[in-house]
Amino acid sequence: MAKKKGATEIITLQCEVCKHRNYTVIKNRKNNPDRLERSKYCSFDRKHTLHKEIKH
Repeated sequence: MAKKKGATEIITLQCEVCKHRNYTVIKNRKNNPDRLERSKYCSFDRKHTLHKEIKH
């Protein structure tokens, strides 16, 4: 069976300080059309930093 293309997609969050790709999250494109920005813990910097959605 082929997978249906729905409104949700898996995106990657990249740290703005060290540029490592630390997190993957599921995003609903209908509810959130713009790019995500979250404050998440970066294990490379050992502190909370801003993580932004990147293109694949």
